[in-house]
Amino acid sequence: MKKLIAFALALSLSLTVATMAQDDDDVMSASTFDGLKVRNIGPAYMSGRVADIAVDQKNPSIWYVGIASGGVWKTVNAGTTWDPVFDDEAVYSIGDVTIDPSNSDIIWVGTGENNGGRHIAFGDGVYKSENGGKSWKNMGLGASEHVGDIVIHPTDSDTVWVSAQGPLW
Repeated sequence: MKKLIAFALALSLSLTVATMAQDDDDVMSASTFDGLKVRNIGPAYMSGRVADIAVDQKNPSIWYVGIASGGVWKTVNAGTTWDPVFDDEAVYSIGDVTIDPSNSDIIWVGTGENNGGRHIAFGDGVYKSENGGKSWKNMGLGASEHVGDIVIHPTDSDTVWVSAQGPLW
């Protein structure tokens, strides 16, 4: 019975290919594959894992995305195009991105992945930008290695809380 089913499937496939060949002389022509496009379908394929997303509440078209192993990226058009804004810093691993609720030009970034595991990278503290990500200053906590969250006081931008896990091992 199994051999009969296998034969029927093979015969059906042969007839289908033969019919396609009759309809179109070149089954392997470009038009056969027009519906297939190369695309990224996995989060770890390019740039790594998204660690955090911060959306400007005053202008929802501006987003900052921290990548666990790929820096900080900014869009000003709700994700249509992206620019790296953290490439000149000493570390690439990001755990948190926070926009100051009082001033959208002030961005805080916590470096070092915000999870534990053997695949993670560490950071060198907390950074602050006062110009929407054009330049950065390391504000300290260099030995923290993994920043999980940054919270800015809603009315006092000089008060900032940071949760840092510290070295994993």
